[in-house]
Amino acid sequence: MINEDRRTRRVIINSDVKNEADDQFAVVHALLSSTLDVRGIIPAHFGSHRIADSLEASRAELDLLLEMLSLSRDVPTADGAPHALLDEQTPVDSPGARLIIDEARRSDAGPLFIAFLGPLTDMASALLLAPDIADTDTTVIWIGGPPYGDLVSVGSWPEFNLKNDIASANVVFDSGIRLWQVPSNVYRLVNVGYAELEARVEPHGELGRYLAQQVVDFNTEYHRVAIESRSLGDSPAIGLMLEPFSGVMRRQSGVRFSADGHYEAADPEREILVVESVDVRFLLEDMFTKIAGHGR
Repeated sequence: MINEDRRTRRVIINSDVKNEADDQFAVVHALLSSTLDVRGIIPAHFGSHRIADSLEASRAELDLLLEMLSLSRDVPTADGAPHALLDEQTPVDSPGARLIIDEARRSDAGPLFIAFLGPLTDMASALLLAPDIADTDTTVIWIGGPPYGDLVSVGSWPEFNLKNDIASANVVFDSGIRLWQVPSNVYRLVNVGYAELEARVEPHGELGRYLAQQVVDFNTEYHRVAIESRSLGDSPAIGLMLEPFSGVMRRQSGVRFSADGHYEAADPEREILVVESVDVRFLLEDMFTKIAGHGR
């Protein structure tokens, strides 16, 4: 048995966890990682095109995962906004936004990493409510946005997490807070097949069976053609919090988004880091092994 390093990294997870079938893996991976001090999980909305109350659905799914992990009383949770920003000036106040503000303002606990696996509504609201947090030792990791340059975007347009709140993305990108972006051409490459899930995840207890089956169930309900795989596209955010060197990043001068989801040049003094590739082997092996360990 390896003697573990007991130091931890302070993190918050913001997740539209019932949106598809990949957030669940990312949330579980974070909670099974001993070096991540999860200061809170914020269930998030994912628009109203699929169901009327997406925040409520995310809350119910998060509660289910915490119950399966026997962590219902151990992990702080705080609901995010029930809907997108109305404009770039008006926050949607919520317990989730207040949790972000409180943790970002702490000066006694080291750096803070916040993973956004859906829209940036709650980060934008926190910044609008408390602009000073942009100057704290906080890193936002966002799974979202289309490819840059001439790379072709596949799937919905605008990119799904962006589409659910373009105004919030502009608030965050304009704020100057430290931002790592994982665009769609990168996050879509974290693919797993049914065969791999059946071998590596499903055998490991109630949690493993649920995680594997809900991928199949989602694909069956929402895909018109036969498919036997799914991208665990939210998981790079967890891999980057566990090991920042597991991603290859480049510097990107300031951008923001048009109303139809395209990049536009913005303040050149603003700079973000765009993740161009992730170590998928490390990410999936670490996740699957931790799920197996929990099942034992």
